Amino acid sequence: MEIYQASMEDLEGVSALFNLYRIFYKQAPNLEAAAEYIKERLEKNDSVIYVVKKEGKYLGFTQLYPAFSSISMKRAWILNDLYVDGEARKQGIGEKLIDKAKELAAETRAVSISLSTAPDNFSAQRLYEKIGFKRDEQFYHYELSI
Repeated sequence: MEIYQASMEDLEGVSALFNLYRIFYKQAPNLEAAAEYIKERLEKNDSVIYVVKKEGKYLGFTQLYPAFSSISMKRAWILNDLYVDGEARKQGIGEKLIDKAKELAAETRAVSISLSTAPDNFSAQRLYEKIGFKRDEQFYHYELSI
């Protein structure tokens, strides 16, 4: 099993996983749009994508976006996407991906990694809490759709 930062060579494999990730969150399948989105992220270098492969098969990915904390005056990372293929679950792949995200945060001297998940995604919540993520009880999260 190998884990590394994705490049354009991984576009097809990451796009397939990204499409499945979106389907998991009740979005219509659209592999072409998923590929275009991932391609743009890779070309513009505006996110960091890590991928897990075993014997040429893409098993999981995570995508992080840079952010900044005004309070601490330091970089932060938003772990926006994390997905492990259904057949590859229960092998520690999600934890390995988060470990890579933690390495990135340490290398960039970030103050934190934040993430959100669906209220009914209990397996993800267990993983995040096992690793040390804390559910925010201090602030409310708001979103304005445009």
